[in-house]
Amino acid sequence: MFLASKIFWLVAQPLSFAFFSLLIGLLLVISRFRRAGAVLGALGLLVLFLSLFTTSGPYFLQILEDRFPRPSSPQELSCIIVLGGAFENEVVAGRGGMEFNQAGDRFIEAARLARVYPKARILVSGGDGSFSGAYEGDARASETFFSAFGIGPDRLIREENSRTTFENAVHTKELLAESELENCALVTSAFHMPRSIGLFRGLGVKVTPWPTDYRTSGKVRLGFDFTQPSLNAQLTTTAAREWIGLFGYYVSGRTPMLLPHHR
Repeated sequence: MFLASKIFWLVAQPLSFAFFSLLIGLLLVISRFRRAGAVLGALGLLVLFLSLFTTSGPYFLQILEDRFPRPSSPQELSCIIVLGGAFENEVVAGRGGMEFNQAGDRFIEAARLARVYPKARILVSGGDGSFSGAYEGDARASETFFSAFGIGPDRLIREENSRTTFENAVHTKELLAESELENCALVTSAFHMPRSIGLFRGLGVKVTPWPTDYRTSGKVRLGFDFTQPSLNAQLTTTAAREWIGLFGYYVSGRTPMLLPHHR
């Protein structure tokens, strides 16, 4: 299932979909299936245009980011759950040190919360999600990060087996039960929060959503944007992955709602 989802996403992400649509469309035209080839090629061009030169990607990403507001700080937290996906583990394996991608805010916010709630445990959920499985996952890499900020390994609970958000939720539930931890905050990217909360709720795990790593201003409107095509494409890819993930988890019965909300 993990490999199938990885392979599916290689083809389904917007730029890849546009490329393969254009390529297959061209082959169909050459093979005398001109009408089908033209339709497929036009579809590829449309997806490419929407990805590069409109705000559709940022807009639909913003919908997800607005779904769960920033919470008011509770008086106590017994646990801070951090979902992995923030370390550049391939780079770290080659060069050492600590290298973050855009999701690095997840661990920065977790470190801040750890200082505010000094008695809270920190559960980091994230194994190696690469095809090869040859790299150190976020749960293991995070120990170096937290120790650099004076947070000892005795406060950490490392979940090193998960490769997907669903596995994050399943394995985290098991560790919370083993450690008898409740009243936990869930720290992940704001756009990733609806999918994460849906899975945790589907498993009966109550957590406080703690979104971070916002990618939009909160004021995006649908329209054309010819000023930043590479950023538009990046945000469109992120939005497509989350919406496809939400739909897939809902259809498979892993989440009770297509688009979970704050309640």
